Amino acid sequence: MTAWQGAGDRDEGDADGGRGRLRLVAAEQQAPSVERPTEAPLQVAPVAAQQVWPGSWQPLGARFHIGPDGRPGTNFALWAAGAEAVELCLFDEEDRETRHPLHEQTFQTWHGHLPGVLPGQRYGFRVHGRWDPWTGARWNPAKLLLDPYARAVDGPFRLHDAMYGHVRGWPEREVADTVRDNRDSAPYMPKAVVVHDDDDWSDDRRPKTPWADTVLYELHVKGFTQRHPGIPEELRGTYAGLAHPAAIEHLTRLGVTAVELLPVHQFADEEHLQRRGSGNYWGYNSIAYFAPHAGYAASGSRGQQVTEFKRMVRALHAAGIEVILDVVYNHTAEGGEGGPTLSLRGIDNAGYYRLQPHNRRAYADFTGCGNTLDANQPQVLRLITDSLRYWVTEMGVDGFRFDLAAALARSPFEVSMLAPFLSAVSQDPVLSRVKLIAEPWDVGLGGYQVGGFPPLWTEWNDRFRDTVRDYWRGARPDVRELGYRLAGSSDLYQQGGRRPYASVNFVTAHDGFTLRDLVSYNDKHNQANGEDNRDGTDDNHSWNCGVEGETESAQVNALRRRQLRNLLATLLLSTGVPMLVAGDEMGRTQDGNNNAYCQDNPISWVDWSLLRESPAGAVSSREGGWRALTELTARLIQLRREHPVLRQRAFFSGRPAHPGGLRDLTWFTARGREMTEADWYTPGATLGMYLSGDEMSERDPLGRELSDESFLLVLHADHRPTRFLLPGAPWAGAYEVLVDTSLEEQAAPPGHRHEAGTGLTVPGRTLLLLRICRPPVPSGSD
Repeated sequence: MTAWQGAGDRDEGDADGGRGRLRLVAAEQQAPSVERPTEAPLQVAPVAAQQVWPGSWQPLGARFHIGPDGRPGTNFALWAAGAEAVELCLFDEEDRETRHPLHEQTFQTWHGHLPGVLPGQRYGFRVHGRWDPWTGARWNPAKLLLDPYARAVDGPFRLHDAMYGHVRGWPEREVADTVRDNRDSAPYMPKAVVVHDDDDWSDDRRPKTPWADTVLYELHVKGFTQRHPGIPEELRGTYAGLAHPAAIEHLTRLGVTAVELLPVHQFADEEHLQRRGSGNYWGYNSIAYFAPHAGYAASGSRGQQVTEFKRMVRALHAAGIEVILDVVYNHTAEGGEGGPTLSLRGIDNAGYYRLQPHNRRAYADFTGCGNTLDANQPQVLRLITDSLRYWVTEMGVDGFRFDLAAALARSPFEVSMLAPFLSAVSQDPVLSRVKLIAEPWDVGLGGYQVGGFPPLWTEWNDRFRDTVRDYWRGARPDVRELGYRLAGSSDLYQQGGRRPYASVNFVTAHDGFTLRDLVSYNDKHNQANGEDNRDGTDDNHSWNCGVEGETESAQVNALRRRQLRNLLATLLLSTGVPMLVAGDEMGRTQDGNNNAYCQDNPISWVDWSLLRESPAGAVSSREGGWRALTELTARLIQLRREHPVLRQRAFFSGRPAHPGGLRDLTWFTARGREMTEADWYTPGATLGMYLSGDEMSERDPLGRELSDESFLLVLHADHRPTRFLLPGAPWAGAYEVLVDTSLEEQAAPPGHRHEAGTGLTVPGRTLLLLRICRPPVPSGSD
């Protein structure tokens, strides 16, 4: 997620194959025609003679239907409260424009029905009104505008100064955004497309996976499929590619229950990226909140992308996999006051964006991207919630991850959990039933809100990320913070009736190092981004295991692989909702780039050759042989799925569920005794976590108490081996090792059995999961 202009970093935020990505393609510049606010009006364009019937003010957008005369046509409706006039602009196959004034206005919405306008018709709007940026008014009818409710978008954004509502080359640069540019932007703008939605989803079966059973897998539609050898070349990088059996087979083999797709709303590439021949790969630069990004469609961009997306969702649902969308409702691709006029700015700038209270010319920027949508405004709130409901009811998705969600909760400028957006979602009969994930921060004052969102919401838990990273690199003085994170982060989420699955646990995400780079680099290496390595965070919590970057040292590579196993096992065995990033399970690397937002090339794409067997005698980690890590990941997910004690629905109480029983959670020192308060503050790197399956407080749908096997999780982050005394009665009679991260091969459990009360040597930097393999021997029995 980056601003329209400026550096491409965010807080931790190849060619398109000709599939209609909204790239700003270079175009020949024309001499500007400029106008001060008080100067002569624009030329009047030809108006079509075709009759426009009154139509309806709702629903908003373009809706194909049967008109009052029994003939097919399309109703167009655009909210533009302060506008003086609105023109509907239709475009033929030669891009010739015909304008139709919309004379009807109801409740601030301009509308009209055009008989004979069919699906596939391309269109846009021109909105007339005052040009007075000093008061926030930026209407400019010379600029063709995308319909905010467009269901599909066709064609590229072409890089040209006419895309801007103001004169960019004005000599007085400090006031350039106040001088209106009168050039027509239509030749350089993509067009909205009329789409006919007639799919009732009657043959679709949503998985409806409970939160506690969910395993998220964050992926990029193009990056996941672009290099997959089992996907036909013409489908790689597309929705159809993700729906292909070869892609789905990997997901089901891993056992993940939901894919979290990086943004698929139609987005635009920023100008500064285009000028250096790059583009926005991640997609955090939305411009049309109802339209699937056309660049990810193999079938076309005249509405075909809608059908292709739906088929992808159906295919994933059929495999038992939910679809979560990463959505960017906090800002748009129009950027700050120096950005282009593409849609909302030209429709009603002050009605859609947060403006500075004492300087209406400037935007209140809580996103780092130049603007912030004002979710306190009724029309903005309607746009966001209409979009969300559309993706659920008509596109079939199962939930959303909200980028910079704190920006949506500002009311008006401070973050409030009673903000209109959060209140609207909580009572909505559709949205309150889907998965809701917050990135619980923005870049403004008071924006960090981890643990602060209300019930129904889960949150990306960056404190889990940083704690686990620091523990395994030896940067934690004790295990206090680790204990909270392993047990569901009750210190953050137990208040207010929330559950452990309010915490989305993650070690890596799309922004930042990949898992492999996390153990291979101390510093970022973002030179390929073209910003002199200034972008991206310097706070990585990483350790390179003694060598920066790739190495042929067998010892270093062995240590790195062990650290990867430690990080994955900690993630997947902790209470909460785990999130993996595509490719981490097979050792994907970005060569130390921790901000690959503009790398639409092999730096970001999943390299499936990593799953090949290593050549004989291979030393470098680049030569394949990562299948064992994938097998461990799948086995950990299977353990989690089979054992409810590893995916708790309620927070641990630290007390027995039954009289005379064991506590549901007990912590142990390496000496095999229960942790005391003083032990939590004692320097150390070893921790034992006993999970009692006999003391679960959960019930099944029939009201019967659940029970499970019991487990002991041992974590040891010091580089030296340690002796861990296995707890005896009443905790266990014996233990069986199920996971040992010191071992390279992970296709099956090691199976070693150890008697309770005996010492177990734990190698340095190792995690063990042990199962209680027979009932504990009662205290005092013979």
